Amino acid sequence: MNRIAAVMRKILVCGLLVVAAGVAIRAADSHPTDNKRQLKTKVMPEYPELAKRVNIKGAVRLEVIVNADGHVKKVKVLGGNPVLAQAAVEAVRKWRYSTADTESTLVVKLDFDPDSK
Repeated sequence: MNRIAAVMRKILVCGLLVVAAGVAIRAADSHPTDNKRQLKTKVMPEYPELAKRVNIKGAVRLEVIVNADGHVKKVKVLGGNPVLAQAAVEAVRKWRYSTADTESTLVVKLDFDPDSK
């Protein structure tokens, strides 16, 4: 039974890597950015338990649309492992930026490494 679980885990990891590669290819498109917004509140993502168990690490790139009032309106994954991307999206939705006259589009990158603190 443990052997079957190990094989299933390897299949899951391989499947996630294939999906991540597809997402990374789509991330090659250029996206408009506005780097003038100052980040006021930053919530760090929780490292997913599955990612810890199978030692998944890497970066996640997100396109973030910020309302004029500084609240995150929408988050779109541009690239990265789907397991890590979900944690990144959940954290970035809690971020707050400085106010501005109009909404802004930003591209952010979050790095995941279980060995770093």
